[in-house]
Amino acid sequence: MKILFIITRADTVGGAQVHVRDLAINLIKSHHNVLIVTGQKGLYTNNLEEIGINFITCPSLQRSINPLKDLKTLQKLIKIIKKFQPDLISTHSSKAGILGRLAAKITNKPCIFTAHGWAFVAGVPQPNRSLYAILEKIVEPLTNKIICVSENDRSLGIKVQMSPDRLIRIYNGMPEISTDLIAKTTINNPVSIVMIARFDQQKDHTTLLKAFQNIPDAQLNLVGDGPNLENVKELAINLDIIDKINFLGYRTDIPEILAKAQIFTLISNWEGFPRTTIEAMRAGLPVIVSDVGGASEAIIEGFTGYPVPRGDVITLHKRLSELVSNTQLRQKMGEQARIRYLKEFTFDKMFDQTFDVYQKVLGNYNKQ
Repeated sequence: MKILFIITRADTVGGAQVHVRDLAINLIKSHHNVLIVTGQKGLYTNNLEEIGINFITCPSLQRSINPLKDLKTLQKLIKIIKKFQPDLISTHSSKAGILGRLAAKITNKPCIFTAHGWAFVAGVPQPNRSLYAILEKIVEPLTNKIICVSENDRSLGIKVQMSPDRLIRIYNGMPEISTDLIAKTTINNPVSIVMIARFDQQKDHTTLLKAFQNIPDAQLNLVGDGPNLENVKELAINLDIIDKINFLGYRTDIPEILAKAQIFTLISNWEGFPRTTIEAMRAGLPVIVSDVGGASEAIIEGFTGYPVPRGDVITLHKRLSELVSNTQLRQKMGEQARIRYLKEFTFDKMFDQTFDVYQKVLGNYNKQ
């Protein structure tokens, strides 16, 4: 099978990028032919080059809406499709999803869109939220199947009158790690709290820092880069907690970082179904996540972790304090989180479900 992946950003290696990369690796191992199209060169294309995955960059493919650049991107995608002749096109992220599906329609190729969290969810700034709701509704009929990474996303699609038969929920999954990367949650003095997230609009580091204030015997490790990094550092200084926070920057050794932590948290304004939460559960960590999008679907409240309302400093402070001060609770929740990962969120389970969609879509297309 020849599969063309289209994804917008290459300047970062976030959840959607990892998703495409890992699918591509496994498809290649299974002797399928894979090509990835993305925007300008960056960290992601460097990663693809190191691994040996074929890719093409399309500099006009950008997140912001620009009619001239978007038309140029559409023309290039059509050209790539005609040359590569994929059996199936798999699009990821909103902009790539819209333009990729249009190109697939024009070239008469079957197409799948994976919604890594809709661009019209609550928390996304206006006017983009309303605009993308309209655009997604327009291109939905051009899609053979839409993979939603959470039940919340599937419900949102149905709510805006997308076809329920076209929407399928497949949770993200992560490859297994070696046992020496399982976290030791009983370590104290200090207890390490970690958050892995880009410093941008989607993530709510402000609420986390305010909640972290006045928690004794703990340190906060923040992994990631992004445009809001300096603002968050300034807030840490103003809150007089800068000496309790480690800003670790962009890192590729996430499993090793999680192995040294005792608590994981992901505080956000909006989410699809974040992969970092699965990585933390895989490491055997209790998790605290903002109850936005499908983020809370990964956990069992009070058993593997806690969801907290978006922007709720008081509740987040309470949950962090509870886990920092209670070693046995951390250990118990961490053990149950790993069990849940092994049951529900392995990469093999996600891959099998996704490839099954590929085969069914291609089979139905060939019958036409």
